[in-house]
Amino acid sequence: MVPARLVLDPKRKPSTDEGSSRASWNTPRSHVGTAVSYTSRMTVSFALTALMTVLVLIVVISFVWSGVFSDYTRANVEEVATLTADRLAEGYEEDGNRWMQDTLVAIARSSMISDDIGVQVLDATGTIIYDDTSISAALTSSSQGSDDEKGEASKSGKSGEDAEAESLGTAPDAHGVVSTAPSSRESTVAVPITDDEGERIGTVRMWVLGSDVLLTKADTVFREKTFEAMGLAAVIAIVIAVVMGLFFSRALTNQIRRIMSVAKQIRDGDLSARTGLKGDDELDQLGETFDEMASSLEKDLKRERRLTSDVAHELRTPLMAMLATVEAMQDGIYPADYEHLETVASETRRLSRLVQQMLDLSRMENHTAPLNIEDVEMVSFVRNIVRTQEPLFAERDLRLRFSDETEGRPVEIEADPDMITQAVINLLSNAMRYTPEGGWVVVRVGTDKRNVTVSVSDTGIGIAKEDLSRVFGRFWRADASRAREAGGLGVGLAVTKQIVERHHGFIAVESELGKGTTFTIHLPREHHASASSSTIER
Repeated sequence: MVPARLVLDPKRKPSTDEGSSRASWNTPRSHVGTAVSYTSRMTVSFALTALMTVLVLIVVISFVWSGVFSDYTRANVEEVATLTADRLAEGYEEDGNRWMQDTLVAIARSSMISDDIGVQVLDATGTIIYDDTSISAALTSSSQGSDDEKGEASKSGKSGEDAEAESLGTAPDAHGVVSTAPSSRESTVAVPITDDEGERIGTVRMWVLGSDVLLTKADTVFREKTFEAMGLAAVIAIVIAVVMGLFFSRALTNQIRRIMSVAKQIRDGDLSARTGLKGDDELDQLGETFDEMASSLEKDLKRERRLTSDVAHELRTPLMAMLATVEAMQDGIYPADYEHLETVASETRRLSRLVQQMLDLSRMENHTAPLNIEDVEMVSFVRNIVRTQEPLFAERDLRLRFSDETEGRPVEIEADPDMITQAVINLLSNAMRYTPEGGWVVVRVGTDKRNVTVSVSDTGIGIAKEDLSRVFGRFWRADASRAREAGGLGVGLAVTKQIVERHHGFIAVESELGKGTTFTIHLPREHHASASSSTIER
C-alpha cells in the first residue's frame, strides 16, 4: 500500500496538535488594490438609489397617474358631449321639433368638437340619425333628395338599419358605408338630449377616432411628452447622483486614507505620526480617537524603553555588588567573614524584592493572586502596621504618626488582610522615599457613608498637577533620578491600585509641589461576591 501523504494548506492556521511542530507566519501584505474602491462603490450606490427612485416613480405614475389622466380625458369628452347635446336640443326646437340633417351636420362640424372626435346622434327611439363615420355617404345622397326628405327621417315610420339607411343614404347595399363607432361603453360617452320640459328627445354619443380610451391627439402628445420628460428627469437624476456620490465618497475616503496612512506610518515605527482630524462627525471623532490611541501607544512604548533601562540598572546594581564582593573574597582581598557575607545576602534580598514587585504586579493584573476574605477591624489593623514601620522611619529621621478619626468606634470590613497590609506598606514606602529628613508622615483611618478610608499624608516633594493622572501607571516615577537613588521600579502604586480595585474600592490622590501628597484608599464595608473576589489557587 502507498502511505497516505499529509497535504498542508498554506492558508490554514497552524495546527495546535502536540505531534505537529510545523507552523507559518508572514509579515503584513502590501495593498494590491485589485478590489473595487470605496469611492466606486459609493458612487454606484448613489446611482442605483437614484435609478430605483425613478423606477418606483414611473411605476406609480403608470398605475395611478395614467388612470387619473384617463378620467380627465373622459371628463373633457363628456363636457363636449354635454355642450353638443344642448346645441342639438336648441336646433331641434328651432326646426319645429324635428331633426334636420343640415342642423345635425352643422353642429357636428362646429369648432367646439375636435376633428379626432367621432359623433353619433340617435333619436328618441334609438334610431341612428347621424354618424360621423358615414358622413361622406350622406353628403353624396343629399343631392338626390330634398331637405324635407332629409328632415323627415325621424318620422318616416321606419326604424333600425332601414331608417338609418334612408335618412343618411348609407345602406350597405346602396353605398357600402357602415358605421365604425365603438360598441363598448368604456370607449364612448353617451349624453341624453332633452327639451325644455325635460323629455328625452335623443342621445348624442362621442368617441375618439383611433383610440379606445378617449385620448385625443393632443392628449396623446401630452402623455408622450410627459413620459419623455420623466425619462429625461431620470437621466438627470442619475447623473446628479453619480456626481454627488463621487463628491461625498471622495470626501469620506480622503479622511479614511489619511487615517490609514498614519496607521501605516505607526506600524512602520513612526510613533509621532498623527491624523490631525478634529470635528463633530464620526470620521473626525475616529481620527481624534486614533490620535489619542497613538499618543497613548507612544507613551507606553517610551515607558517600556524606560522600564528596560530601569530594570537593567536596578538589577545590575545588586548583581554587581554581589559579584564584586564574591570575587574579592575569591581573590583573598576580602575575608569570607560574616560582614562580607551579609553584604551579599543584603543585595540578594534587594534583588529578590525587585523581582517580587514585578511578580506581584503581574499577578494582580492577571487576577491570579489568591484573595482570602476575612473580617478585619481596620483601626487596630492599620495601627499595628504603623507600629511595625516606625523603626524604618526613625532610621531616616522621619516621624510617623497614626490618627484614629472614627471616634473610637470599631470599624470592620471584609477584606484580604495580607493584600491590605501590602497596599498600606506600599503607600508608606512611597511616602518615606520622597519625604526629606525631618518630615512627617501621618496615617489616618476614617469612615464615610459607605466606605472605610485609610489615608497616608506626607510632607514630601509633592507631585506635579499634570502627573496626577499617571501616578498609578505601571513603572511611572515622577523623578527618575530621585527614584533610582531611593530604589524601586515604580510599580508599588500600580500594585496598590490593583489591590484596592479587587476589593471593589478606589484610591484618590491629592498633592502640591513642595508641600506634600495624600493618598486615600476607599474600601467598602461589605465585600461584593464576584469571580474576582473568590479564592484563586496558585
